[in-house]
Amino acid sequence: MNNELTLPQTPQIVTSLPGSRAQVLIERDQAVTSPSYTRGYPLVASRGQGCMIEDVDGNVFLDLTAGIAVTATGHGHPLVVEAIQNQAAQLLHMSGTDFYYAPMVELAEQLAERAPFPKPLDGTCARVFFTNSGTESVEGALKLARYYTRRPLVVAFLGGFHGRTYGAMSLTGSKVVQRQGFGPLLPGVTHIPYGTHASLDYLEEKLFPTVLPAEEVAAIVVEPIQGEGGYIVPEDGFLERIRSICDRYGILMIVDEVQSGMGRTGKLFAIEHWGIMPDIITLAKGIASGLPLGAILSRPELMTWPAGSHATTFGGNPVACAAAKVTLQLLEAGIIDNARKMGKQLFSGLTQLSLRFERVSPPRGKGLMVAIDLLDAEGNLDSQLRNHIVDKAFYQGLLLLGCGKAAIRFCPPLVIDSNQIQTALKIIAQILEISHEKCRNCPSTLG
Repeated sequence: MNNELTLPQTPQIVTSLPGSRAQVLIERDQAVTSPSYTRGYPLVASRGQGCMIEDVDGNVFLDLTAGIAVTATGHGHPLVVEAIQNQAAQLLHMSGTDFYYAPMVELAEQLAERAPFPKPLDGTCARVFFTNSGTESVEGALKLARYYTRRPLVVAFLGGFHGRTYGAMSLTGSKVVQRQGFGPLLPGVTHIPYGTHASLDYLEEKLFPTVLPAEEVAAIVVEPIQGEGGYIVPEDGFLERIRSICDRYGILMIVDEVQSGMGRTGKLFAIEHWGIMPDIITLAKGIASGLPLGAILSRPELMTWPAGSHATTFGGNPVACAAAKVTLQLLEAGIIDNARKMGKQLFSGLTQLSLRFERVSPPRGKGLMVAIDLLDAEGNLDSQLRNHIVDKAFYQGLLLLGCGKAAIRFCPPLVIDSNQIQTALKIIAQILEISHEKCRNCPSTLG
């Protein structure tokens, strides 16, 4: 297999955007696909390599989105591609719900061994259920928690995002458009503010004694770092205190690592930064470098549901499992270390931008899960400026994504290098400089 780089490692824009081929495909897409898709700018991807994406007109972009934090090992890593091709030639599908095959067993063993759960004295290991996506992982974790505890209620957090199917959507507290018009949702879910001790005070001192019996709560579902909600890092002690509350009342702690897991924060699981052992972990996104795969990891004594009570046709597909096995190997062979190292460089560069431009907040996050907020002249969150910068970056060959109210998230492939981070920071600084001049001359105009 040819491992040589064939795409330039910095942006190269050779046509107007979108180009002629891209425009044709966009028009065809708009005629037949659901209007619920959220396309922020007119990128029509053709191929990817490492941290670079080429569109159908030959324009090359530096990708700081990783397909929404998915392509952890970069686009088209040759070892991942080789594993996919080899497995596809042997066995494309044989549902793991009804049959056995080696890639599924081997990946489950590897994840179970690494799961940050207490190690039972009897030598039993964590249990794994494979899914197709993060949403499906959350749905299954919710079912498992209710089944094991025989309790109906769940606590989730405002700003949290867990998916768009009914159970996951009921836990989600990110944006009203994700819930509006779809009710009634799953009953028994209570949302509280994220990340502060005041919120947990309210839970214990106000809700538990009045309207939310702690003895009827099956689980508290929490992201160790909120993803779609803005890449929010909680206050010190917040996650430890959730663990303590769960222990005190017999509640399960479900940690949603769909976006934060698989090395993105500089550790395999983000919860490891706090040294906390949850009861259930949900995974997806970066687990298989782009193939659809998710997982539910649980302490062994929890996953006691009987045969047929929960299943899936495609979850744990052999090709996806083969990709995930190589992904895990690559992560532990140096990519997680790179995420930690490059994350420090990115954080430092964004800190310098925040000192240079008063409308940029200081960065927050861990590893390569980092965000900044954009602010107006009074220091309030400015979603218009954020959208303007994301849009302008596309036309300069840089792919970014927003999150939260006015944040830009930085979630590149974990193989990003120092020069690519410098390139991204330079492009953002140029856009901010131009925007700063226009905002100073005419605060209402950003074009």
